[in-house]
Order: sequence, then C-alpha cells, then structure tokens
Amino acid sequence: MTPPETSAPADLIALLQAATGTDAPELRKLRDQAVSSGQSFDRVLINRGLKEEAVLGAFAEDLDLEFVPKFEGVKVPAAFVDSVPLSFARAHDMVAIGKEGEGLIIATSHPLDLHPQDDLLAMLPCPVRFVLSPRQEITELVNRAFRHRADGVDEALGDLEDTDIAGLAASIEDGEDLLDVANKAPIIKLVNSLLFQALKLRASDVHFQPYQDRMQVRFRIDGILYNMETIPKNAQDAITSRIKVMGKMDIAERRLPQDGRATIRIGDGEVDVRISVVPTSEGERCVLRLLDKTARVYDLKQIGLDGQNRQILEHYLSFPHGIILVTGPTGSGKTTTLYASLTKVSTGDKNILTIEDPVEYQLDGISQVQVNVKKGLTFAAGLRSFLRQDPDVMMVGEIRDIETAEIAIRAAITGHLVFSTVHTNDAPSTVTRLIDLGLEPYLVSSSLVLVIAQRLVRTLCSTCRTWVTPDQEQIGALKAVAVEVSMLKDGKLAISPGCEECFHSGYQGRTAIYEMLPMTDTMRELVMKSASATELKRASVSAGMRTLRQDGAMKVVEGITSPEEVMRVTQLDLV
Repeated sequence: MTPPETSAPADLIALLQAATGTDAPELRKLRDQAVSSGQSFDRVLINRGLKEEAVLGAFAEDLDLEFVPKFEGVKVPAAFVDSVPLSFARAHDMVAIGKEGEGLIIATSHPLDLHPQDDLLAMLPCPVRFVLSPRQEITELVNRAFRHRADGVDEALGDLEDTDIAGLAASIEDGEDLLDVANKAPIIKLVNSLLFQALKLRASDVHFQPYQDRMQVRFRIDGILYNMETIPKNAQDAITSRIKVMGKMDIAERRLPQDGRATIRIGDGEVDVRISVVPTSEGERCVLRLLDKTARVYDLKQIGLDGQNRQILEHYLSFPHGIILVTGPTGSGKTTTLYASLTKVSTGDKNILTIEDPVEYQLDGISQVQVNVKKGLTFAAGLRSFLRQDPDVMMVGEIRDIETAEIAIRAAITGHLVFSTVHTNDAPSTVTRLIDLGLEPYLVSSSLVLVIAQRLVRTLCSTCRTWVTPDQEQIGALKAVAVEVSMLKDGKLAISPGCEECFHSGYQGRTAIYEMLPMTDTMRELVMKSASATELKRASVSAGMRTLRQDGAMKVVEGITSPEEVMRVTQLDLV
C-alpha cells in the first residue's frame, strides 16, 4: 500500500472545506496544530467536533481510498479473526469487512496511522486493500466478530491456584483497562476477562452466584440469564474480594450487604459498573450492572415505534408544557425512550435539564444531574432547584413520592415540558397511581398530556430467521396473542431455529412494544370523576388505543418477534 501524505496539501483543505463547511483558515490552523502536537490531522479535526463521516469522506477522496460509511450484513472473514489479536483490532480500529480474491478488505478509521497498518500487513498471510469507515461502525463489528473467542477466561481459570486474598486489596487504578491483562494476577485476569466477555455479548448484568460446590457466573443478555463459566469453590473468596476492591468496599465485612461503583475501560471506551454484594448461606453473592458510556443513544426511529405510535409521540413532544410519563418495570427500556425523546426536542434553542439515578448516557447540549441522597440531592430537591434555572424542558428519573409528583405537576402547569417515569403495569393504571399518591384528580387531568407504557421483547435472530407455514401448535400460539393466520404476510410466520450467532436461542437483540394513552377531553373527564383503571382502559381502547399485547401482535405479523415473547412480557387484555 502506498503511504498517504501526512501533511495537508491545498486540495485536501478544499475537500475538507466542502465536506465539513469549515473555513479554510480554520482548517489550516488545525493542520498546524496537528503538526505541532504530533497528533494526526484527522483526529484533531474529529476531536474539534467536525463530523467524522465528512472528515473521512474527504480523506478518502484525497487518498484515493474507498469510503464505506455503514456495515450492513457484513461478516468478518475467519482469516482476520484467527490472525489478528482482539486487542490490536480494538486499539487501532481496524477490521476486515470482506474478501477480494485471495486478499482481504480492511476498514480503518485512521487514514494517517501507517505503523499499525504495516503491523497488520505483517500479521495477515494475504494481500490487503484498505478502506475508510467510521470508528463506531468498526467497534461494533469487532465486538460481533470476536464474540465467540474464549477471551482468556479458560486460560485464567487454568492459572488459578491458592491466591493471597490480602494481596488483592492493593490500590486499584481508576478506569482499569480490561484489555490490559498481561502480568496480572490470575484472579484479576479472570475477573477482567469475564467482564470483557460480558460486554462483548451485550450483557447488562453479571452474576457471581455461590453454590455449595462451586461459584456460577451468569450473564443477563437481552433480559434472560444464561449460565456461563463455573469457577472452583476455593477461588470464591478471592473473586469476591477482587470485586469488592473494584467497588472500593470493605473486604473484611462479610455479614452485611454492600454497594459500590467502579469505572473500567476497554481500549478508550468507558463502562460504569454498579456492584452489589449480599451475604448468603453459601457465601457472598455479587451482581455487577454494566452501563457502557460509549453506547449510542437511539433516536425515535430506532426504538420500536411504528408509524402510528411515533406520530402520536412526536405530536406531544411539540407541546410547550405538560407531563409525559413512561411506565413499565425495571429494565423495560424507559430510559432509552426518554433519551430518544429528549434528543428529539433538543434543537439548540431550549434549556433542558435532567436529574437521574444514575446518569446512564451523556447527552450533548443537555445538563444532567446525578442524584446524591447522602448529600440531600433527591429527585424532589433537584426538580425544585431546576425551576430556578429558567428551564424549557425537564426530566426527572422517577416519580416515587407525593413531593416529587407535586413539583413535577407545578412545573407542567407553569409552562414547562416535564418527562418522567412511574412503575405501573399499563398506561391507564398510571393515572390512578398518581391519584393514589395523593394528587388531586383535577391537577392530574390538567397537567398530564401523554402516558406511554412499554416492555422489551427479544427480536428474532436475523441470521437464522426463516418464514414457514405455521403448524397447529404455532397457530395456537398465534391465537393466544390474537393473531389469525389470515393476518400473516402470505400466510407465513417468521421463526428462528437458532444458530451460533444467537447462542442457539433464536433471538438476538431487543425492541420495544408500546401502549400510548393520550389525555383527550374524554379521558380528562373520566379522571376528574376518579374513574378506575379498568374504566380508563375500556374508554381508551374504544378511542383507538393499541394495547401492549396488540402492539406485540403486530410485531409478530411483521416477523420481528415471536408469539411466545409477546406472551412472556404482556398480560391478557381484559377490557
């Protein structure tokens, strides 16, 4: 491969100016800054806030390289996975996206980093053609490509011997890199490798559960717990002590529950870990909740809303004031829906404030506050102080008590758009829940504008999904969610028998099903009369509201999920 020029000639400046809309003098200034700092010109431009796709597109044109903005249906050739270490692919943002004759097509997001490209050429036993692609696309493809590798777990388990537990209490670096396992103690290497494996498999939680003869590691993936590794009983205390050290807990305290937090890194990405340790009869049980800070925030088109529901939500997002509530159990995607909604209303001309527990993702242009109960910063206290911050839009993580509810309603009535969550089973019972908290019905009816109930269903694996004519058993499952065979496209039902990509489960990824309850005049009158949740549901369904189960049934017809999944997360509609 011909090494690209490391300086920025005039034609590149012109290409960048056309692609990014940045003035030429500013671009030349950034070029000089790159030269003086030793950074590559492309990284300086992207770090300054220029769109990565525009920058890489200009470099691709200048260097006569192909630019591939999206990887759809791409599978990484085995030759790349077998020859290139995961740590190298992650550190240098390089991945093979296809074959070309006897050679490979390699995507990179660093057009000017020549040394890693030379190193890669030495690793691969075949010719290579480089293309440019965005970093996020490469990272996601690397995660998928290496998911079935052992990640060093087996090796670390093999290295386990009698471990000096006291020695594990040495200070832990903030933001320890999971990829850096060289020269680490076997226990540290094992815990890091397990967390790394969990993140690659998109696990939301890691459970270390003690039994009489072993410690079982389980991952929660797409809402379902899977047994993963089995750890010898004699390593249990050392593992628990290591996890406590990560969370800055007391390793000598074994009789009381403890909570902690840690930040770990994978390459240059950060992951927040919330740790809970509870004593049981078989030893201490540890659960780690993983929050990937680098995970992207979805927009309204990507969270499972069909045309009708998205139109309803966007209509109410344009309201200048009122309360929009999202309801559902823990882990039903409420925060994702709220973030997508906030991203939609964040147009640069609004002052948007949120108070959350915890702040899960960073949103550009939005001020986010973390709850701190020990210091008196509760949802209610934060919301009260927000009213003095000249807000247009506010989000409070959860309405748990009458105080928070009253402040949220006062904010909505005085001209603010307020987003929040409540824990109820469906949209109509959310209204009665607010009244049960102690709010006056007239306040609820005058401030509430939209209630959204939601659940997460696993989506069928796209790799092994096939369309079949349903047999009698499948027809029975369809009828359970009120789907007739005549409603199916060409009379065919989508099924996924299972493959390596989906752990033979038939599912990969999740989407949401929704129930949208707009507060129409009819609903307001019923609320004022303190109608029951059943009466509210009956009236809303008569007015055209689609229930959670009905929305799930539509996704079954479209081949997105299965009838069994819809039945798992919804209840029978009794109207």
